Amino acid sequence: DMETRICGVRHMCTLTLLLVSVCPLCCRASWMWLGVTAEGVPEKLGCANLPLSHRQRELCRKKPFLLPSIQDGARLAITECQSQFRHERWNCSTTTEPSVFGSELTSGTKETAFIYAVMAAGLVHAVTRSCSQGNMTECGCDARLQGSGSTEEGWHWGGCSDHIQYGTWFSRKFIDNSVKNMSTSRGGYTLVTMNQHNTEAGRQAIDKTMSTDCRCHGVSGSCAVKTCWRTMAAFERVGMYLKERYERSVQVSDRSRKKPRRKDQRLFPVDKHQLIFFNKSPNYCLEDRRRGVAGTRGRRCNRTSAGPDGCNLLCCGRGYNTHVVRHVQRCECKFVWCCYVQCRRCESMNDMHTCK
Repeated sequence: DMETRICGVRHMCTLTLLLVSVCPLCCRASWMWLGVTAEGVPEKLGCANLPLSHRQRELCRKKPFLLPSIQDGARLAITECQSQFRHERWNCSTTTEPSVFGSELTSGTKETAFIYAVMAAGLVHAVTRSCSQGNMTECGCDARLQGSGSTEEGWHWGGCSDHIQYGTWFSRKFIDNSVKNMSTSRGGYTLVTMNQHNTEAGRQAIDKTMSTDCRCHGVSGSCAVKTCWRTMAAFERVGMYLKERYERSVQVSDRSRKKPRRKDQRLFPVDKHQLIFFNKSPNYCLEDRRRGVAGTRGRRCNRTSAGPDGCNLLCCGRGYNTHVVRHVQRCECKFVWCCYVQCRRCESMNDMHTCK
């Protein structure tokens, strides 16, 4: 029954918290677990029983109405991450561990950078959307621009502009540590400041992808006056923007490694919109359970593609198996009077290729 299921989930979360307590690096990111758990479970468990840091738990207690948005943001980010990397060797696979992404969260690679950026962006997006929909009393539409505009050009600000300032503020408060979010004067980053830089880059992605929408007013649709407002892009667009940043991410020095810096090695300032990383990524070809790498064995590939989803690249030169798959579907449907739809049953045989 329901009571037994809730009890089971409570025991599972207690075990999660025990694991988190002996793994502080996982603890900082364990809120991501909300993105892979069932809807409604966080509310049933309550803030005290969720795998959150002490600071996050206190914020959850003060603002419990934001819990559904936190879960929505985590789920949105994980789904988008898996969509953006679905054709690549690393496909943003998740685990059942409290950290969700396993050791990828502490590896300091480009993939680490993308995870932190997209998770922060997802939280901003979900909280802001909830504000605009009127689901919370603490925030609503962004009314700062209303009333202004250009009468000469025949438009003014109105409508409901998305209030990303509140979503951004909450994302910083919930995710970031208190350390300064930048490289220090000694040069280089730590893993904490690197991750924090990338979470801020994720938040900036929401702002950079916003657009201005307008509605016309006037006699017979003459558009004599336009009302305009600012709106967030669909999260798929944010994911594409961050994937582009991932492709152009910048390698920075790890201050925790005591290697002397060469005389010709200069420290360049990093733009706040760029993603940064320490270490080169592994090839992700073979399964490595210790590191949480799933490998590409059994992954479906495209025999004719020269891109990352092609069998040559995705299978890492190991070759691929070909299976013939029968596909049955309704086809040549037509409406018959009166009143039903009549279809034929069509079969097709297709080749499916999977990595060895």
